[in-house]
Amino acid sequence: MHQNFGAPEKTEIIGVRFRDTGKVYYFSPQGITAKEGDHVVVETARGLEFGEVMIGNKQVPTSEIVPPLRPVLRIANQNDFERHEANIALEKNAFDICLQKIRDHKLEMKLIDAEYTFDNNKLLFYFSAEGRVDFRELVKDLASVFRTRIELRQIGIRDEAKMMGGIGVCGRPFCCSTFLSDFAQVSIKMAKEQNLSLNSAKISGTCGRLMCCLNYEYQTYEEELRLTPPVGSRVKTPDGAGTVTEITPLTGMLKVSLTDKQGNVTFRQIHRDEVTVLKMPEKKSQEKK
Repeated sequence: MHQNFGAPEKTEIIGVRFRDTGKVYYFSPQGITAKEGDHVVVETARGLEFGEVMIGNKQVPTSEIVPPLRPVLRIANQNDFERHEANIALEKNAFDICLQKIRDHKLEMKLIDAEYTFDNNKLLFYFSAEGRVDFRELVKDLASVFRTRIELRQIGIRDEAKMMGGIGVCGRPFCCSTFLSDFAQVSIKMAKEQNLSLNSAKISGTCGRLMCCLNYEYQTYEEELRLTPPVGSRVKTPDGAGTVTEITPLTGMLKVSLTDKQGNVTFRQIHRDEVTVLKMPEKKSQEKK
């Protein structure tokens, strides 16, 4: 029996996004042709939704699909656009009402956003809070006002920043609210390897978490650091052996201290390609407990 090693199986999709910087979800075209920038009405797990096409009809490996793909129902028509605009107005009103209800119930929660599904079968409220909140009575109250299914969804501080937007310390709008569709994992190691200050006030975003932009150049730094002798290395230079005292990974430049026979110390800036590593620095031993 011969095993098939041909091209991977593919499935036709249309990629749709529901929020300006939200994730792109795959849907089954069902014979519909759509191009980037079109708006469509699709079926989702929570009902009908109105979204923007970010990826026109495209064949992607079936392995990238999370089945079953829900269908694109139609290219949005004038009535769909009018309904979408009407829902935006309804959401603003719903937000104000929910805000007052939260005050009435004296709940420790911060309302972030209100969102209707396109078919108005569900009204979602997003909020943040320090801990768990018992909002059962609030849900009952809201259901009696709006006469539809109510869902309250607690979100984290990074999602709050993404939804609300703002200006970062760089003077530009938040990355998360302008172009980042997903939050990448960011660690303090990324700041260390880029030789940044480890002062939390300088490497944290407005949300209080490590800045997403620490991740942007990290891979490049990792690659350059692998090629660069670390501080403390003994290296052979055209002027003799010396010790690396400072490195600039992105340019490949090293600062090397050289000691002559009289004990005089001089420093030289030299590119890593011009040196030969004689000895790597010893790793610091762990402190005794």
